[in-house]
Amino acid sequence: MALAESPANKRIKGLQVAHADRQGSAHAVILEPSPRRVRVTFNGETIADSSNMQLLHEDGHLPIYYFPIEEVRTDLLEKTDHSTHCPYKGDASYWTVRVGDREAENAVWGYEDPLPAQPGLKGLVAFYWGRMDQWFEEDEEIFVHPRDPYKRIDTIASSRQVTVTLGGRVVADTKNAVFLFETGLPTRYYIPRADIVATLSPSDTQTACPYKGVAHYFNVEVDGKTYEDIVWYYPDPIEEIPKIKDLLCFYNEKVDAIAVDGQEIPKQPSPWSDG
Repeated sequence: MALAESPANKRIKGLQVAHADRQGSAHAVILEPSPRRVRVTFNGETIADSSNMQLLHEDGHLPIYYFPIEEVRTDLLEKTDHSTHCPYKGDASYWTVRVGDREAENAVWGYEDPLPAQPGLKGLVAFYWGRMDQWFEEDEEIFVHPRDPYKRIDTIASSRQVTVTLGGRVVADTKNAVFLFETGLPTRYYIPRADIVATLSPSDTQTACPYKGVAHYFNVEVDGKTYEDIVWYYPDPIEEIPKIKDLLCFYNEKVDAIAVDGQEIPKQPSPWSDG
């Protein structure tokens, strides 16, 4: 089963770079060295392998890894006539990746003559994440996009009472939740399944998060109405986030209300908000 991209990745426009070197309100494009070895594979071949990575942070975009061209298998690349223009970086050239009987058209791009404001991009190329087969940081596979070193996740057990209301009914009530705090997103409340009283049915939906792992989903039925994919959980979260294993989390944005110690939590706008 192909993993869907998180909705946040598709609706990230308008976000600003959280970065120590950001100055003022102008559109930020910040290129910085990354100490991590990164590898990309396609059709059984390692296409790029570098310990001299650059990580690009740009307003309205997810972080992007750029490889030195000399550490990319250029014998497996074929330059195309395709090009795009970025007002902040310049004109991008593109290459198609061909390995055996498979190809990924225009899957690689680079700024051969970048604008003067971004000289560090010269000699670097980037890959469309989803067009490659696998990505690795050091020896661990990573998903969706590079992990942003300026983004933080904390998971903290809490005895505060958490209730979730959906369809006019209390569908969850617990004093054993794990609160997940993630930079720029609403607090999420991960709840033991035993403390959820609504009828749950498994969904076929799966999504991947670079910070937490592969999420599975449940539909929730309340008084004959089905709310699809409104609850998710991580059966095998990445090692850095073990506390949420098998706990269930409702979309704050899609339920009637979530209350902590009887106080309703305001609905914070997020990439999953309606509209």
